[in-house]
Formats: sequence, structure tokens, C-alpha cells
Amino acid sequence: MSIIDRIEVSILDIPTIRGHVLSMTTMRTQSAVLVRILFSDGSEGFGEGTTIGGISYCPESPESIASAIETYIAPVLLGRDGDMLNDARQIVARSVKGNNIAKSAVEIALWDGLGKRLGVPVSQLFGGAVRDRLPAAWTLASGNSETDIAEAHQMLDAGRHNVFKLKIGKRAVRDDVAHVARIKEAVGDAASVRVDVNQAWSLQEARWGLRGLQDAGCELVEQPVAAHDVDAMTELAARHEIAVMADEALKGPESAFIVAARRAADVFAIKVAQSGGLHRAAETIAIGQAAGLGLYGGTMLETGLGTAAALQLFATVDKLAWGTELFGPLLLVEDILTTPLVYKDFHVELPSGPGIGVTPDPEQVEKFSRDRRSFSRAVSAL
Repeated sequence: MSIIDRIEVSILDIPTIRGHVLSMTTMRTQSAVLVRILFSDGSEGFGEGTTIGGISYCPESPESIASAIETYIAPVLLGRDGDMLNDARQIVARSVKGNNIAKSAVEIALWDGLGKRLGVPVSQLFGGAVRDRLPAAWTLASGNSETDIAEAHQMLDAGRHNVFKLKIGKRAVRDDVAHVARIKEAVGDAASVRVDVNQAWSLQEARWGLRGLQDAGCELVEQPVAAHDVDAMTELAARHEIAVMADEALKGPESAFIVAARRAADVFAIKVAQSGGLHRAAETIAIGQAAGLGLYGGTMLETGLGTAAALQLFATVDKLAWGTELFGPLLLVEDILTTPLVYKDFHVELPSGPGIGVTPDPEQVEKFSRDRRSFSRAVSAL
């Protein structure tokens, strides 16, 4: 038995290598909530919860994630058996409503600890990896066509990425379509071009936009309209050949079932944090598979820690037709892992070793921690 003795939380603020322009904000810093769980047998596990652009993207913020863990999740887990993961998940689900990202951060740490105690990677706990590397897309989000084109060619020449997702939705639809068309023309057949609208369009704008994007050679459009507008997503998916991907509409298996039943998407963007953890993300994947939908490994722009956890799950999926966009660590000015993830030949490699396969570097955690103390805000069992 491995009793949960201590849960520690730290918020890190890490600058990005450039401004990351989304329809709702421009990111210049990524704030990640790290979780460390210490067990009675001396083992430990690490997890991460991260949002994109803070509270402008979703209801959770770094501060709310840390607060939910410290105030509500940690007290119900302390003293429980860390090996009984289903019991831990269920007690948290009964005690805390919503707060998917906070729940995910803690659950990842529990999976990491369990894998380490058993001496196996987390992928083994989900049936075993079927691949040791996954395609990794890069997001072009400077907001400037020429800058994005130069960045795309740099990535192609380096052999790092040949799938590009463009963040659009901040400008007029016609201007966005023209922007995408210029980039697709510049990279030609050497790269796949996709877009993420982040819910910025009305249905009328999306009708025109999808047609223009399709004509420009774009392959996929992510969440073009509001997440709650399932009817609009259903119409767009039915009327256009370009693939329509659900992202913000997916908050775990319950919402995934609704989207699949309504045929409101061609592709599911699976995000571990947005789903509420690895287990619920796996259930969302199963729903997408059963519905015959394409799957895509999404990101909340996590550090290498959260990215490694996602890799452990996505490596177990037999068909990941649309690849992944697990490039989060590369957007940060510095890595926080003792051994960074490996990106090469247009792929990211699955880390080896037990648990999620990576460990945060205490010096880097301290460097970027808001209070300059690694693993602060500790809550201990009495």
C-alpha cells in the first residue's frame, strides 16, 4: 500500500519564444501548474495542469487550478491508497464538480507514481504503446504571413515539422482566408496546412470561410464556431469536404458522445487536461473510434511534463489519423525537464522509463516558480 502523504503545487511562469496570437489573446508567457505527490513508500509522481492564454481561453486559470487542488482535491486524497487510482478518481469526482484541468494534473501525478512503483511506463497501464514516436505539428501564430512563411520553411529545412496549424479568427474572414492561402502556396505539397479558429466565427462567417479555406488547399478547420453550437458544427461538417474538428466542444466523454451522435465533427481533438485526465481522455478516444471519427492528439501548450503524459496515452492509439500537435515545450524559452523530449524527423519520441518517463529539473522549477520556491503551497496529511 502506498499512502498519499503529501501533495505539493507550484505555478511556473515561462516566457514563450515569440508572441503566440490566438483569436482571444496573444500569449507571451505560459503559466503551468505543477503537482508533486509523495507517497508513504518513498515514491513520488508528477503532473501538470495548463491553460492556453489563461482564463480568456477557458473557465480555469493557473490560480484557480492551484486553488482547487490545494483547497478541495488534496484534502480528500490525503491518507488514501495511491495504488487505488479508480477510487481516487471517483472520490475527487464526487467532491469537486468541473475543474477538469485541476483534476487532470493530480491524476497524471497519480498515474506517474503508480507506473514508477510498478516499474512500467504509463502507456503499459493503458494496454501498451503501439508506436514509439508520433507526428508533431507546429502552430504558426505570429499573425504575420511573411513571418509565418519564413518560420514554416525553417521548420521544414530542419526536419522538425511538416504539418502546420494556423491560428486565425482575429481578422475579417476574407483576410484570414487570404493569409492561409499565401502560406499554403508558399509551402506547397511539402507540408499540410490546417487552421484553428478558436470559436471566433459566426455560422454565416464559417459557411464562407470553410469554402474559402477548402479552395486554398487547407485540410482541416478546428472549432470554427462556438463550442455550444452543435447544430452549426453539424451543418458545417455535412456541407463541406474540408475536415471539421471539435476541440473546445469536447470536455470529456459525455460531450464527446453528444458531438459524435450528432455528427457534429469529422475529427476529435483529444486533450488530456480538457478531458479531465488520462482516463477520461481514453474514454473520449474510444467514443471517437466507435463513431468512426478521426483522432488528433491536442495540446494545452503544456511543458515537457504534461506533453510526456499525453504521449504515454496517444502512443497506445492504433489509429491517430491526424497526428498530434504536442509541440508545447518548443514554444517555451527553456525546458524544465532533466532530459528534454526528442523532436526529430517531423516526430516527437515517446520517452522511455517508468511512469510518464520524464522528471522536472528542480533548478528550472525554482527558476520559473512565482515565489521562487519549487513545489510550494504544500498540503500535508495530519
